[in-house]
Amino acid sequence: MGIIKAVCASPDKGMRKKNIGQGLLIEEHGLNGDAHAGDWHRQVSLLAIESINKMRALGLEVGPGDFAENLTTEGIDLVNLPLGTRLRIGDSAIGEVTQIGKECHNHCAIYYQAGDCVMPREGIFIRVLGGGTIKVGDQINIIKKDV
Repeated sequence: MGIIKAVCASPDKGMRKKNIGQGLLIEEHGLNGDAHAGDWHRQVSLLAIESINKMRALGLEVGPGDFAENLTTEGIDLVNLPLGTRLRIGDSAIGEVTQIGKECHNHCAIYYQAGDCVMPREGIFIRVLGGGTIKVGDQINIIKKDV
């Protein structure tokens, strides 16, 4: 089990996201109002606060949303979840892990500041199978783990 530490969105791609505190996950679309939502396999991105803390240990002043993740989590080992794992997010939303990490075509500002960025290695992406309202403090539970 994990918890949501931040719910982050941005109106445009290529920018840091802001913690909006709560949001609506829309089935087969993503986080309502976020530029990355849409009809594709990377509808919502997740990154653990534990990963962000690795960058803080390098001396960077970064926090939730700075890596363009939608959900900042705590207490769940995101990067080791197999593809196909289903997660209950909040009371009713369901997500399915579709991708672990991503290729970073153009290094972001974080990379140039620190010489590294955790999102390409430790961020994950989900497809929204069932919508629902989510907020900071909500639980994230594994409900089906493919192997």
